[in-house]
Amino acid sequence: MKPIKILLFLLIPLFGFAQSKSITVKYEENKKELDNSTDNNIYNTPGIDKKPEYPGGMMEFYKYIGKKYNTPNVKGLQGKVLVSFVIEKDGSITNIKVIKDIGFGTGEEAIRVLQNCERWIPGEQDGSKVRVLFTLPITIKAS
Repeated sequence: MKPIKILLFLLIPLFGFAQSKSITVKYEENKKELDNSTDNNIYNTPGIDKKPEYPGGMMEFYKYIGKKYNTPNVKGLQGKVLVSFVIEKDGSITNIKVIKDIGFGTGEEAIRVLQNCERWIPGEQDGSKVRVLFTLPITIKAS
């Protein structure tokens, strides 16, 4: 119980004496709206109006991954491969990155399958197509 009391004793002054600042931003009355056609920001899926869709829906995407992904023939291999990628304004997939890999070529195989994937229906924000970050977990369970 002593370590917890000491930790709380050390943290209380940090919160008790913290200062906050408020910043006021003035906007011009006749400000032009940004043209989204030049918007190259990458949006997270939860923060956009219309999420990107794989043709036929997400179940079709998962079927595609399951059908095309070649699991290495390694006895007892199991785990998750985590891959992120960007769905571009034209629906193509770019910036494929393996975040978590379990070895034996599992990450490279995920990249191969995604590179050969058909185009998605792109996401939209305020009526314009935008780039969207997507993360895909692939569960590996070799027999």
